Amino acid sequence: MYSLIQTLGARVALSREALPFATAFLIAEFFYKFKSFALECIAFIATWYILSWLQSLVTDKR
Repeated sequence: MYSLIQTLGARVALSREALPFATAFLIAEFFYKFKSFALECIAFIATWYILSWLQSLVTDKR
């Protein structure tokens, strides 16, 4: 995240990652009940990564 903000700037990084982050957060909150904080964090980060990747595929084609 630090490298992303340093490279793109805080405003651009926030605008690119806000939607995937919020969506991943809601998915993790409602569906991930592993009874392990570490596993839930890993699943959240993986979900965020996948959603961000999917968003980049959609926005790069425009």
